[in-house]
Order: sequence, then structure tokens, then C-alpha cells
Amino acid sequence: MNSLSDDSALISRRQERRLPMRLLMLTLATVSILMLVLGGLVVLALMRVWGGEVGLVHAALVLTAFFTGVLLLVAAALGWHAGVRLTRQRLAEPLREVRQQLLMQAQLQRDWQWATDAEHRLVRWQAPQGAPSSSWVGAGASTQQLWERFEVAEPAAQLRERLGAHQPFVDLQLAAADGSTAWRLRGLPCIDSHGHFAGYLGTARPDEPAEATPAPQPAHAADLAAEHESFSYTVSHDLRAPLRVVEGFARILKEDYGARLDRVGNDHLDRVMSAAARMNSMIDALLSLSQLSTRPLACQPVNLSQQAGYVMEEIKRGAPQRELVLDIEPGLTVQGDPTLLRMVLENLLGNAWKYSGKVECTQIGFGSVQQGGRRVFVVSDNGAGFDMRFAERLFGVFQRLHSASDFQGTGVGLALVRRIVRRHGGDIWAESAVGEGSRFYFTLG
Repeated sequence: MNSLSDDSALISRRQERRLPMRLLMLTLATVSILMLVLGGLVVLALMRVWGGEVGLVHAALVLTAFFTGVLLLVAAALGWHAGVRLTRQRLAEPLREVRQQLLMQAQLQRDWQWATDAEHRLVRWQAPQGAPSSSWVGAGASTQQLWERFEVAEPAAQLRERLGAHQPFVDLQLAAADGSTAWRLRGLPCIDSHGHFAGYLGTARPDEPAEATPAPQPAHAADLAAEHESFSYTVSHDLRAPLRVVEGFARILKEDYGARLDRVGNDHLDRVMSAAARMNSMIDALLSLSQLSTRPLACQPVNLSQQAGYVMEEIKRGAPQRELVLDIEPGLTVQGDPTLLRMVLENLLGNAWKYSGKVECTQIGFGSVQQGGRRVFVVSDNGAGFDMRFAERLFGVFQRLHSASDFQGTGVGLALVRRIVRRHGGDIWAESAVGEGSRFYFTLG
């Protein structure tokens, strides 16, 4: 993987980490020399005052105790330094393994992997296996914005408009700047921990004529199921194993060395442990999302009104002190999978509860309206709301419109809801305004 600043940043971080230890060792050496000189002066003074053999014995005892203390101090500092370095090495090794696995998986894909900064300049790209990086990026890419890699025409203008609005795009067709190749671009905006736009992550694939895909045969379907099972095993076991090591050693470091670290060091450890726990939650959510495509639907009558009541009872138990006005329309019955539809209500009502947590009195509603001759279900709240310019990002995987410091979450719940709703032959969309609550509409069949 190519990066314009990763190597220099890594060297800078390593030098910053080594500087305090070098200063500590230099200080210890200086103190030891000063103590040696001071000890010699003390011995000479004792010999001059006491004189004789008794004075020499006392001086020797004082000098021995003095140098023993110095040696113990140096040994303790070296032991602490060795322990910290060993723990860092143990934490770094599983992280390198995860990074190597992700890099190998990216190389096996047929798509280009690319990333931009907040100004839409290319900062990283990954070629498919066997393809030279210059075949797409070319010279001068690091100084160009993404749309400058393509001809200035209507498609490029559309790309620039999407990027400027920080919107996701899927299969956007563009031609290369030299006109040699047509590409299909996909991109998702990235939001940092403070809720600020940080750039894009995406893929690029040469535009090839679509080929008719034959209907899957039973044997092929079995192969797909086996492949999905293998993927689930890889995610749940192979990727979790190094994550557990990171989390475990971070906890050990916190418990055994936390008292020796300053506030900044303890804060770094807390961030590592929090990120590991969040990664575990994201893996769980990703597995749930992937399993929906192979799980058969068990269609039967489902009373959504009753299920919504059960869900809100469970949610309310988590914060019984909160004031809640709940309005559930009775008699909302549909045909569908009861387990999956329960997941839809848990996510939508859970979001309504979560994002209205900062208002004095939470108001949540679940009902239905008629639109175009079909019944549309509505979940509403009086919470934080969101900017409708970013509505398309709501249902993307790991896409969030609020920072984790304001509202916790993995960014998978609404993607899960949309997949369930579409498997039932319906659709989902939202209406909102910042500070005025949200309304999520969905249909089933």
C-alpha cells in the first residue's frame, strides 16, 4: 500500500516515544556521576574528621550504602523500561498481523482501494494483485483532487458535487483524464471521532460490459453457503483472536503499570481498550448483517403493535428515571418473519430512545399512514434529528451522522433494518431536521 505521509509520521512517533526514555537515562547517568563525586567528598570529609581506622570503616559503610542505593535506582529504572518495551512489543505484534491480513485481502480484490483527505486529495491507494499503481493513479496524484483524475465533463461535475456534499456514491461512471479507460467509482465519507468530515474511502473498477449471469444451480448454491460459512468463521475467529490479545494486554498494562503512567499514558490505554470493545461490537454487527442474506424467511402473522410495546418496555428498564410519552397505534398486523421484524423495531425504537436522550421529556410514536394506496409504518421521536443533506448515509454500513462522544453506536443498525425491510419486499426512508426529531417510514411487501 502506498502512502504519502505514513512513513514519516511513523518515524516521528517513534522518535517522540524514545525521547522521554533517553532523557530519563541521561538524567540517571548524570545523577549517578554527581552522587559518585559527592560520595568521594563525603569520604574525604569523614576521614579528615574521624581519622584512623574507625573513620575509614564508617566511610566505607556509608559509601557502600550510597552506591547500593544508586544501583537499585538504576536497576529499577531499567526494569521498568524493559517491562514497558516488552508490553509494547506484545501489543504491536497482533496489530501487525491484523494489518497484514487486511492488506492481503485487499490485494486479492479486483477493485482498486483509494482514500482521500478532507480536501479530496488522494492520500492512499492500493492496486489489485498484479496491477502497477501507476496504471490508475499516475504521476502527480498526490497533488490533485479526485475529480481532476477524470475528464472535465458532466460525470466529473457530478462527482465533484457529490464530494462537496459529503455524500456516498455507488457505481458512478467516469472516464479517465486521458480518455483511455472508463471507471466505476464507489465512495463512502469518513467521519472522525469529533464528528468532522475526514475524507473518503472507496473503490474503483474498470467499467466492463455486463454479462448475463446464469441462475444459481443447487450445487452452486451449496458452494455459496459454504463460502459464507467460511467468511463468518474467519471474521468471528481469525480476526477476533488478535483483537482479544490487544484487549488483554492493554488491560494487563492498565492494571500492572497504570499507577506508573501519567494521565496522558492512562488516557491512551483507555482509548485502546475502548477501541477494542467497539471493534468487537462492529464485528458482531457485521456478522449479523452478513447472515441475513442466507437466512430463510419464516412468514407468519406478526402483531407489530404488540412487539413495539414489548421492545419499549425492555428499553425503558435501562433508564426508568427518564420521562416518556409513548404513542403506539393498536392493531398493526403484517405477514413476515417475527424475529427479523422484531430486530427492525428494536433498532428503530432504540434509535428514537437514544437520540432523544437529551430532551426533557422523550416522545416516541409508532403508527401507520396511507401513501399511494399502501400502508406505510412510521417511527417518530422528538430527539436530535439530522441534516437531510446526509440522509443517504444513514443506511450505509458503519456510517454515522453523530460523533461517538455524543451518541454511542456501531453504525450498522439502520443498514440491518434496510436489508430486512427489502427482504420483505419493502423499503425505508427518513425525514428530519436538526433539533426537531426524526421520522422513519418503512413498508413491508
